[in-house]
Amino acid sequence: MLVLIQRVSQASVTVEDTVVGRIGPGLLALVGMEPGDSEARIARMADRLLGYRVFADEGGKMNRSLAETGGGLLLVSQFTLAADTSSGMRPGFSTAAPPPEAERGFNRLVEICRQKHAAGVETGRFGAHMVVSLINDGPVTFLLRP
Repeated sequence: MLVLIQRVSQASVTVEDTVVGRIGPGLLALVGMEPGDSEARIARMADRLLGYRVFADEGGKMNRSLAETGGGLLLVSQFTLAADTSSGMRPGFSTAAPPPEAERGFNRLVEICRQKHAAGVETGRFGAHMVVSLINDGPVTFLLRP
């Protein structure tokens, strides 16, 4: 599993001209599931998403987490993150989890995050063509692995 997080002022996901997820200040997380992502890896990633310190403290240093700030979390499945781009001019997707496995893992990540983050967790729609809009704050972007 890998997750690209972006600190945002706001973000939203639209499917077929309908907004399906929207947050104000917080984190947009693009989630790529890989084969064999276990319950332990998913739980660890949820903890990292909520605890990763990317928000400024009183001194302007990145010392505060999403859990501390109470910001929103927008989780968006994105299988292309798990693509094999090591050779050639076209990505390969054999390194991404098959759709049924990826959907189970993504849904479990959402469930854990919702249990632990009362401030709110929004999502896109798994498998849909999504239009993601965001205002990156910083810009601050990190690639997380559990």
